[in-house]
Amino acid sequence: MRKIALITGGSRGLGGSIALHLAGRGHDSIVTYHSRANDAEEVVDRIRAAGGEAAALRLDVTKPETFAEFADSVRGMLLDTWGRESFDFLVNNAGMGLMRELGRITKEDFDLMVDAHLRAPLFLSQALLPLIADGGRILNVSSGLARFTIPGYGAYAAVKGAVEVLTRYMAKELGPRRIAVNVLAPGAIETDFGNGAVRDNEQLNAFVSENTALGRAGLPDDIGGAAAALLDDGSGWINGQRIEASGGMFL
Repeated sequence: MRKIALITGGSRGLGGSIALHLAGRGHDSIVTYHSRANDAEEVVDRIRAAGGEAAALRLDVTKPETFAEFADSVRGMLLDTWGRESFDFLVNNAGMGLMRELGRITKEDFDLMVDAHLRAPLFLSQALLPLIADGGRILNVSSGLARFTIPGYGAYAAVKGAVEVLTRYMAKELGPRRIAVNVLAPGAIETDFGNGAVRDNEQLNAFVSENTALGRAGLPDDIGGAAAALLDDGSGWINGQRIEASGGMFL
């Protein structure tokens, strides 16, 4: 039976790649978007063209007061589109970057990081737990910056580090339902993240390449493939773990 994933921030970048890689393995997706509905529909169209099913829903992960209503929308979509009352995989991917030295971080900056990268994975997962099938998976997305240090990313990295701790607790507490919870930590990837700096800034791209064992910056498909593998049936015994997909950055 085809499984269903819900991927936040699935309209482009890493989330879009995860949805497409899952489609390649025979799974369907609900992808969320914040403002780029056309991008989300393009991902949906590509999945359908490949023989799968998909749908898009709007979600602002910085507004937990909307999560109950969002869960109701997911419930209705599952019934209308798939004739099911549950889905199998939740990927907490949505978010944004922040490059600002600690001496210039404002309360508003930090609150945004906490809202998007820590509060959302906790409370969105909580709201959706009744819809996640027993034996399902949750995959939280962290960052290589929670392990290595690059000045300017302290607030972002600190919150991602908290997500890694949260993941272990989620794995422990959801064990009775056989829901495995892991965290995937990408390295520097050529996406729109940080205004496309890794992709578009030749000097930064060269710096990343020189400090990565495999000799290049990552691509969205590197992460999409890694996430799909972690959600595959053969990875079900991996639980409560941090898996870094960075090509060996700063080893």
